[in-house]
Amino acid sequence: MAEVAPVADKVTSYFYALLFVRHPDLRPLFPAAMDTQRDRLLKALLTAAEHIDNTDVLVSYLQNLGRGHRKYGTRPEHYPAVGECLLGALGRFAGPVWDGETEAAWVRAYTTISQVMIDAAAADELRAPAWWYAEVVSHDLRTPGVAVVTVRPDQPYPFLAGQYASLETPWWPRVWRHYSFASAPRSDGLLSFHVKAVPAGWVSSALVHRARPGDIVRLGPPAGSMTVDHTTDSGLLCLGGGTGIAPIKALVEDVAEHGQRRPVEVFYGARTDHDLYDIDTMLRLQQSHSWLSVRPIVDQLAHLQLPDAVREYGPWDEYDAYLSGPPGMIRNGVDALRDIGIPSARIRHDAVEDLVAARD
Repeated sequence: MAEVAPVADKVTSYFYALLFVRHPDLRPLFPAAMDTQRDRLLKALLTAAEHIDNTDVLVSYLQNLGRGHRKYGTRPEHYPAVGECLLGALGRFAGPVWDGETEAAWVRAYTTISQVMIDAAAADELRAPAWWYAEVVSHDLRTPGVAVVTVRPDQPYPFLAGQYASLETPWWPRVWRHYSFASAPRSDGLLSFHVKAVPAGWVSSALVHRARPGDIVRLGPPAGSMTVDHTTDSGLLCLGGGTGIAPIKALVEDVAEHGQRRPVEVFYGARTDHDLYDIDTMLRLQQSHSWLSVRPIVDQLAHLQLPDAVREYGPWDEYDAYLSGPPGMIRNGVDALRDIGIPSARIRHDAVEDLVAARD
């Protein structure tokens, strides 16, 4: 890994060159424009290999990956081709450290990785479709760059508050991006997402600026483990930055629906007042539930970033922590929470950038 890291771009380019030359039948599984996709498959494989000794983390990650890859049309027979080209690319750029022993270790690692993914996909195929079609039923532009998009799936879509789904728009076929559910499961079956248009974000820009009621998107299966443990009565300490407030709102609704009166403390971070696009909703929830406290933290007013603000309150000994927002905020937030004594086992967040995938 250390040998190939400095030349990761070359490894990636060579990997896809091998894959598409040796197996041209696989090219249609990928987007027409590869610039947003090209490093994701390889990064996922390398990430899995790095965590090969951490069974709990690895198996959960690979099972989600295997289930998620059904929406691309991935079949068990595709895995050997990918493995062959992965080893070819690594062998080309790993230099003198690539010998028979190293190659054999990678063969074992990839065999394990692919089998977990294949088994998870096969099990999922028995109980759920590879994807759902969903009609946009409302499009609420909260700011010039943030929209709340609500869709109606074509069949029941089971999920848990705090999870996320991958979305594909009709404008960018085979380009999928992750968005968190902005509410707990609803009786009407509708799903809402908070989407921020980011520079060069094909999917996010399409959802914010082009999507309208009546448009049809595709949804991948739900994923993520940032869910509430209803077997305890611990308080919830929630940090939501930007559109990361969406799954936090869903968690609050989930606690309310379970009828629990456990304390929930929400810190809602934004750069400016204008970016607190969902503060009215959060304050209405606070008015309705005595156990809920919502604190907006605006960088430009307080000159205080979200993780630092949390240190000023507390103590948080009896709380489970939930973080959602930009990757940098999550990293800083985890560090801050550990510094004030919250053990890692009680800190929940989606793997930063879903381990490999940016939310753009």
